[in-house]
Amino acid sequence: MNLKNLSFSIITLLLLISSVNAQNVNIGEALGDESEFYASTKQVNQFLRRFNAEENIEGEKLYDKDRDFRSLNLRLKYLPMLFDARNQNLSASLKEEFISAVTKGNSPQFLEFHGGNWFAEVLTSFMYKGKEMDLTLFMKLEEEKLGTKWVISNMYFEPFYEIFYDVDTTAEGIKFLHPLSHELDFMNLVKVFRNKDNVSLFTEKGYRPDFLTLFLYEVKKSNLKFESVKEVKFHFFQIDDWYFELSEFNRPGYNTGWLISNLMKAPEAQKEILQRYIYREE
Repeated sequence: MNLKNLSFSIITLLLLISSVNAQNVNIGEALGDESEFYASTKQVNQFLRRFNAEENIEGEKLYDKDRDFRSLNLRLKYLPMLFDARNQNLSASLKEEFISAVTKGNSPQFLEFHGGNWFAEVLTSFMYKGKEMDLTLFMKLEEEKLGTKWVISNMYFEPFYEIFYDVDTTAEGIKFLHPLSHELDFMNLVKVFRNKDNVSLFTEKGYRPDFLTLFLYEVKKSNLKFESVKEVKFHFFQIDDWYFELSEFNRPGYNTGWLISNLMKAPEAQKEILQRYIYREE
């Protein structure tokens, strides 16, 4: 290509760019490139908007009077892109069934930021007895007079778990206080406290340790000292008979950001059991 032809090509390209900008159209769109549509879902709120079709492909927020607000066509474009495409456990049939469940007929389902039934799992690092250890906090949204705030609703810390649940119930036979202990003025309590590791075996049936209170106690006593946040993910129970997990992926390509990393059918009667599993409760 000679200099004259090269100059002409450059001028033509500049005119094309100028024309596109003048029409307020993205160059990618002008070339049929949908890369903006497949771009990273950078924020959790953006995931919610895309799930509900409350954001157009240019990333602009839609309102209830806008034509495409929560439209079926826009949702059917967005929803398939909100899954972790590299997760082989998310089969095509499972994703299709889920998408069908949230977009069906006269009863589509949407995610609501203030709708409850979703919470965050925050993996943190704390110093405990001179050692850096992982500690998981579970956070939920709580309403108050001035608005909404995130609060700690539960927690999991392996050393706490081991104290209460890793108990050898066969070590010294069956653990109980005789029903006539009151006639002895409960003097046989001495055997309850003989082995501190087994004290919890003498509590009432259905007793559940309050790890959150124990956590706050250790923090207030300066035995637990916060270091950093290592990972965050979210658990959603809002969709009828379904559960999904939302995780953040930082990697090259378009399938990045906040994506559905786990998905399963969960009948309403079983969701409490699943939540207890996530909390690591016995």
